[in-house]
Amino acid sequence: MKLNSSLYVGSVMHRRLYPRVHQFRYRAFWFLLDLDELDKLSGRIRWFSHNRANLFSLHDADHGDGSATPLRAQVEIKLREAGVQLTGGSIRLLCMPRTLGYCFNPLSVYFCCHADGNPVALVYQVHNTFGERHSYVIPAKKGKGELRQRCRKALYVSPFLDMNMRYDFRVSGPDERIAVGIRASTSEGPVLNAVLTGERKALTDRNLVRAFVAIPAITLKVMAAIHWEALRLWLKGLRVRLRPAPPERAAPVVTANSALSD
Repeated sequence: MKLNSSLYVGSVMHRRLYPRVHQFRYRAFWFLLDLDELDKLSGRIRWFSHNRANLFSLHDADHGDGSATPLRAQVEIKLREAGVQLTGGSIRLLCMPRTLGYCFNPLSVYFCCHADGNPVALVYQVHNTFGERHSYVIPAKKGKGELRQRCRKALYVSPFLDMNMRYDFRVSGPDERIAVGIRASTSEGPVLNAVLTGERKALTDRNLVRAFVAIPAITLKVMAAIHWEALRLWLKGLRVRLRPAPPERAAPVVTANSALSD
């Protein structure tokens, strides 16, 4: 039986435009997991488990609100709160897996689609290095091709970025390729562009071993890279912004009314 879940291998790029130019690119890979296939994947793939230790795993507590509630149920609740009707369609989570027992995802994306495959909403969940997380639930317009969405920033992420910012998302796929672009802007203009891109691979034991050999301990690498790039920015003279209190709710919702219009 063909799986909706897959592996994407590619890279992530950040380019800061203001007040100092700063750019980096790292190789990376992500899982795209159909939340209805998690138990099936655990039975078919030796090196992947759901809520159990393995080389790669997905633990529900690493995502959503951190509770034991199944992720699909959590996402469905958020969609209803945002006035979005899924009508029994699929929910696929793009994320880095827990690897060797450690997990950190700066960004994970839930692709929520109708039964006919058309997107109904995307949920962008952001994690910061202070243990906080925040979800932006944004309804998707009908139509095929690149998806464009936007919302106001609500969670403190980088200590070198202001809170009064806007995120513009540009998403292509997921199909044979995936691309998720984010532009962070102030009222004065763009400050940061970030793009993750990947090519689809079958989610098999062979491909998982290849990904691990090519990029071992990927989530530890992400955390180390975040601190290394922060040091480089500080050495370039960027000023640290004070961290405000986190949002009152662990995973608030951005509805169609509270998202910025195109």
